[in-house]
Amino acid sequence: MNNHENIASYCEQLKGAEATAPFGPQTVVYKVGGKMFALLSLDLPRLNLKCEPEEALRLREKYAAVEPGYHMSKKHWNSVYWEREAISDQVIKDWIDASYTLVVKSLSKKIQAELDEYD
Repeated sequence: MNNHENIASYCEQLKGAEATAPFGPQTVVYKVGGKMFALLSLDLPRLNLKCEPEEALRLREKYAAVEPGYHMSKKHWNSVYWEREAISDQVIKDWIDASYTLVVKSLSKKIQAELDEYD
């Protein structure tokens, strides 16, 4: 999981997820319902994920690989530099899922219902 291909594949398989490149070819932005839930740098081992503010701080204290979001709101985003320390595939997936869920919860009920229709 701790490589670009596996992370990209996991993000892309989430319901309604779309990959875009609004910042150029070196950064893939994953969106659901038109809102970002992950940014994957293709030239660095870095993944930006949305996070509840309290959880963002907790993860930064616990993991050397987690820092305030690079070029993002430091309160709501973390950057994960997965080559800095061993982080299990499941933990990375859990963080991606948490970011995705946080964004989905912020979407309109109509868009959430449309996502529920995906299979």
